[in-house]
This record gives sequence, C-alpha cells and structure tokens, in this order.
Amino acid sequence: MKKIHFIAIGGSVMHNLAINLSQKGYEITGSDDEFYEPSKSNLKANGILPKETGWFKSKIVDSLDFIILGMHAKKNNPELVEALKKKLKIYSYPEFVYNFCSNKTRIVIAGSHGKTTITSMILHVLKKCDINFDYLVGANIEGFENMVSLSDENEFVVIEGDEYYSSAIDSKSKFFWYKPNITLISGIDWDHINIFPTYESYVNQFKLYVDSICKGGIVVYYENDLELKKIIDYSNNTIKKIPYCIENSIEISEKPILKTDYGDLEVNFFGDHNLENLAGARWVCQLMGVESIDFYETISSFMGASRRLEIVYKGFNNILFKDFAHSPSKVRASCKSVSNAYPKFKKIYCLELHTFSSLNINFIKRYSGTMDSADEILILYDKKIISKKNKTLINNSELKMAFGNKNLEIYNSAFNLCKFLYDKKWDNSLFLFMSSGNYGGISWDKLIKSFSGKK
Repeated sequence: MKKIHFIAIGGSVMHNLAINLSQKGYEITGSDDEFYEPSKSNLKANGILPKETGWFKSKIVDSLDFIILGMHAKKNNPELVEALKKKLKIYSYPEFVYNFCSNKTRIVIAGSHGKTTITSMILHVLKKCDINFDYLVGANIEGFENMVSLSDENEFVVIEGDEYYSSAIDSKSKFFWYKPNITLISGIDWDHINIFPTYESYVNQFKLYVDSICKGGIVVYYENDLELKKIIDYSNNTIKKIPYCIENSIEISEKPILKTDYGDLEVNFFGDHNLENLAGARWVCQLMGVESIDFYETISSFMGASRRLEIVYKGFNNILFKDFAHSPSKVRASCKSVSNAYPKFKKIYCLELHTFSSLNINFIKRYSGTMDSADEILILYDKKIISKKNKTLINNSELKMAFGNKNLEIYNSAFNLCKFLYDKKWDNSLFLFMSSGNYGGISWDKLIKSFSGKK
C-alpha cells in the first residue's frame, strides 16, 4: 500500500484524484490553506479531509512513497520546501496520471475552449454504450460520482488536458505530459497571460503539443480555426489528421431539437459552439468504436457539464443561466448562443472579472464587442479580488473604454451587485452570469426567489 501526500489537496482535480486513490487502497494525507465546495464535502465524505487548514512541515515524513503537488501551492510552500529538502519524489498530477496510464490508450481533449463539454459528452456516450474506460475531467457531470477514475484494468483513459503549467516546480504545460494516442483540439484563443505573456508564446504551446502526439497517433481538430489549421497542416509529426466542423443544426421550441440523419432528437444543449463540441465528440467516440447512430441516441440524455450554460431557473417569462465563460471567445460564444435561442427576452449579461488575464487592462480590450447582443451589461470588478491577486485597480472609465461600451454598469463590490440582482424585476428577462470564480458569492436561492417573484 502506497503512502501519498497531496500538497494543495483541495483543487478540483486534486481532490478527486485523492479520493480515487484512497478508494483503491492507497494511504492518503493532504493539506491546503483553503477548501471550497464541493471538494470540502467530498473529501470529508471519503474520510480524507485534513483536520486543520494550512501547511504543516510535520506531514512531510520519510515514510511517504511520493508527493503529488497541486498548482495552487507556491514555490515557498513550507511543505514543498521540506519535501525538496528530504529529496522525496514529487509529481505534478499530470505527471502522475501519465505514469499511471502509460500502458493505456490515452485520449486527450485539448483547446482553449469547449474541452470540458466535449470530454463530458464523450464520457456520457461511452458510459451509455457500456464501454469501460478511465477518465479525468475538471467539472461535475451527471451520472458520475467522482470526476477522476483510474483503474488497473481498463484499456482507454479519457483526459481533459489543458495548457496551464503543471506545478510551481514544473513549468511544463499539463497536456505535454500525456503523450496522447488520440487527441482532439477544439481551437486556440489566447489566455493565461500571466504564464504566456504574448500571443506567440501561447500558440507555441499547441505547436509543441501536436509534436508530442505519439507517432502513428490521431489528431481531431476544428478546421475553421485558421491558427489551429495552420499548426496541423505544417506539423511534421507522423500522425493522422482529421478535421471537423458543425454537422447538425438545432431548432428551439419547448426544448432544443437536434436535427440528425437518423431523425430529430430532443437535447439539453444549444448554440453553435455546442454543435462544434458535438461534432468533435462524435469523431472521438467513433475512433473508440461507437457507431454514429448510437452516439446520437445516447447524446439525447446528456445534461451538460456543470456551470456550462447551466439553467438555474426557468419560469414562465424569464430564465436564469450560470456559465463558466471567462475568456473572450467563451463569453462571445455563450452570449451568441443565448441571444439566438431566446430572441424575445430582454437580455442582461453579467461577467465577473476573476482570472489574471481578465484583470489586465490590455487583455480586457479583447472583450470588446463580445456582449453586444445584451440589453444590459453588468461587470463585477471586485476590489477584494484585485487586492487578493495583488493587481493594480483600474478605474471605471478605463474599463468602459476597454470593453468598448460606455453604458455598461461596473460593480466594485460583490455585495452591491448581489443586492441589485435580488431587488431587480425579472419580467421577460434572460440573465446570464459568467465567471470562472464563485460568481461574487451570490446566493442562488435568493436570486431564484427574485426570479419567481417570491421575495
């Protein structure tokens, strides 16, 4: 039985990986300086929630077989410093996952946007088709209790792979570790400017990633992304290249209706970006042995990944969405999707500026025009987040110029935004709240009461 210590065990993937290994019989300990839901409850339910919050050198003992280091932990983390001093084996989680899965067929879903939804679609279809597989994905999916499952016996492993760095002592992009046999790349849109300060440095990660695909492997890619297409076309790697684009259409009635060669299907998603995701997912499932007719039949029950255009409330004449969109391309896609699907509603879009990139005045300019279909635009630019991330406060007039819209409303306090939302009348309204953070700590129960008129 291996003894493993997780530094920064509270992360979305880290805590799921810790739970999976604990269930396999490994002895797990961990530390973190903050715990959010659902990781706190999940760790507690599995008996591995640390008794105290914080970092403790005393947990770094010689009897540990190795340490898994999360990217939330910084270089000066006292447990990391102690582990390096003791010369213990330290893995980032993608390095550990690769070592565990090196003998499996590795299917990696990459790209600047859509990868969580695409991975979720694939997992849903494979499960419905009774295909055994391992997986790692960063969002909650209906029908899956844990979002990491690594076994000793399954041939396939499906991994959501991203380009962010692996850990404080491993600057390599996570997806470089996986060396995929099959990969899908959904597109490229500059992000993570704290790690990749130029567009060229960001694009170069994908060039190197394509080179990391196993010889004789397969890349499925969105052909309408010209930057991505150029990378694939010029790659000298000996791989098979499969382009994809939108193959179906969706009509909105009481529910979205997906048009396919096998008939019309009620589905739980909409928007061109999800039709792109669907086409990519279908290709990957086909490469794993799923016939197209079975793919469409099973995708009809797909409920979507958590926080991806998630309907929180739907009333007679109003609707409330929660969405993970935070980068310009994601914001544009989400706004376009709800605008096209619900043209008769008054549209109020709210974006929480939360990532390092979105707090940079030069990067913010990339959001210009992304929310033009809105009747009202609200921006949460919380001073507490600015202070926590040691960023310089941008004045409201500069923000409005960067967004290219003088009429948007800027809230520098989450409390004030929440009060405004709770008191607002929502007749004939669609509200889309976009964030990669915690949505200003809003009480969704209170907001739902406001939507339902039960204040």
